[in-house]
Amino acid sequence: MTTLAFRGLRAAAMIASLAAAPALAQQGPNARGEYLARIMDCGGCHTGGALAGQPDPRLHLAGSQIGFGIPEVGVFYPPNLTPDRETGLGAWSEADIVRAVRTGVRPDGRVLAPMMPWNNYAALTDADARALARYLRALPPVRNATPAMVGGTQAPTAPYLTVVVPGAPPR
Repeated sequence: MTTLAFRGLRAAAMIASLAAAPALAQQGPNARGEYLARIMDCGGCHTGGALAGQPDPRLHLAGSQIGFGIPEVGVFYPPNLTPDRETGLGAWSEADIVRAVRTGVRPDGRVLAPMMPWNNYAALTDADARALARYLRALPPVRNATPAMVGGTQAPTAPYLTVVVPGAPPR
């Protein structure tokens, strides 16, 4: 697999994902959650094609086929955040989503990938965390399986961006 350069792509992905995001609702029960998902840049990682600078609006928040490779740790692919029961968060409750966003722990006990900035999102108010969870649960389900994460000694099955860890020797 080809490793994509990380620098510069993150900013391009963020700009491109904002363009692909559905128009922000002016009113409605999920307007706050949609706003939070946008400013938290969930789509920058979790929208198909966004990490390559070409977000696919049909895959808005449905996961990425491009992952993040952390030397000696592994490659992690941003998962599907839509409520699809097979490939997304369809089996997660609102409380499960809130807990994962704020603590970095999934309902099955697995810790989220180091790229997920849950420690920043831990500061969300209870109301905002619930609004985000309600928004994600209200999205149309999109069946989109993402590649499985792989450990540091396993070969990745899909493209990934290599994360440069400060102080680590170059590879």
